[in-house]
Amino acid sequence: MINDTLFMMLIVGLIISFGLLLLFVWGAKNGQFDDSNKMVDGLLFDSEDDLNDAINKEKKLKDAKEQKIKKDEKKNEVS
Repeated sequence: MINDTLFMMLIVGLIISFGLLLLFVWGAKNGQFDDSNKMVDGLLFDSEDDLNDAINKEKKLKDAKEQKIKKDEKKNEVS
């Protein structure tokens, strides 16, 4: 009787573990864990205006980085 119970618990545990592993792999492949800053950034800003300002600031930084990269590429082409 004890052996049967242990065997059943082992099988059920393996089935549950395998199911959770499949769910994790599915989530990782579908990008469920990609946006790690979403909740953190949401806490930093009180209103929609603050969020829009943050988005505009990110765009300006991205544009500045792209312009710097283009400028550096032009310098390298001339040299």
